[in-house]
Parts: sequence; structure tokens; C-alpha cells
Amino acid sequence: MHLVSVLLVVLTLISTVVLSLAALMSKTMNKSRDTYSSFECGFDSYKKSRLPFSLRFFLVTVMFLIFDAEIALITPLALQMVGPSPDLILLTALIIMVILILGLYYEWKAGMLLWI
Repeated sequence: MHLVSVLLVVLTLISTVVLSLAALMSKTMNKSRDTYSSFECGFDSYKKSRLPFSLRFFLVTVMFLIFDAEIALITPLALQMVGPSPDLILLTALIIMVILILGLYYEWKAGMLLWI
């Protein structure tokens, strides 16, 4: 047990030193407007290099990730239904689904899903 404590302290110190050095080195760089602009064969670009980003597609991506995480949480629960407390597992799955349905209802009422 003592070895684990020493290892934890040593790893914490190493990570603190590495993060501190990274923070110090990153502040020394001068970031100008030219750093963030595109470079096309030595000429200024003819149009913007950044494309417009639709927030609606981002919302669909976030919703997909949330529902995918729900499936990843609920699927193993089905295997545990034969265990000693299937009622508790069923209640856990029900709580997860109710939270997700309430979130989906909020997004629908807020008008975030009208374009789909």
C-alpha cells in the first residue's frame, strides 16, 4: 500500500512538471494574425479559408453521441437481469431512459428539431 502512495505522488509531480513546462513554453510564442490565415503559394487567399459551420449538424452529432452512450449503458444491463436484483437494474435502465426522453422533449419544444 505504501508503494502505491509513493507511486501516486511521483506520477503527480511528473505530470505537474510536464504541464507547467508546456504552459510556459506555449506563452512564449507570438501569435499574430498571419499565423491563423491560410497560405496559398505566397499569395493572399482569394476567399475565406474557413467554411461556414451549421450548428444544426452539430446538434444532431451531439444527440447521436448521447443516444449511443445510452445504448452502451443499457445493453449490459440486460445481461444482468438474471442476477439477484433485477428490479434495481430495471429501475436504473428506466431512470436513464426517462432522463433521455426528457432531454429529447426539451429539444423538441425548444424548436431545435424542426428542420429534421
